[in-house]
Amino acid sequence: MDYAFRLDFKVRDYECDLQGIVNNSVYQNYLEHTRHEYLLSHNLDFAQLAAKGINLVVTRVELDYRFPLRSGDHFWVGLNVSRAGKIRGEFVQDIYRSDGKLILNGKVQWAAINDRGRPFFPPELAALLPQLEADTAN
Repeated sequence: MDYAFRLDFKVRDYECDLQGIVNNSVYQNYLEHTRHEYLLSHNLDFAQLAAKGINLVVTRVELDYRFPLRSGDHFWVGLNVSRAGKIRGEFVQDIYRSDGKLILNGKVQWAAINDRGRPFFPPELAALLPQLEADTAN
């Protein structure tokens, strides 16, 4: 699969549980960090978006764990973003060990909430989706 964004990591000792593998909750940290770095790569700072009244919230997470990571493993997270309805977006994120072994498939749905608590699809994020630019221009 081709990805719009990719970020490299290395497993740190303290991310592992007593079994010597990465704790299941840590994978969500990897995915979230990748999403934030993706936004930054498009000059969208998460804190600045919040200051402008664009509050991005996760609404659903699906994770399929395929194979564990261990301390010292090098890996990368691939990311694609799409629209998942009128007011929701979706990040499809996969984790691969550096040797190409698939570790995890994930889908993270999100929504944006304005300062009045109303959901909307921010133009700043719509601009990341070329097909949406054409749709909103009509």
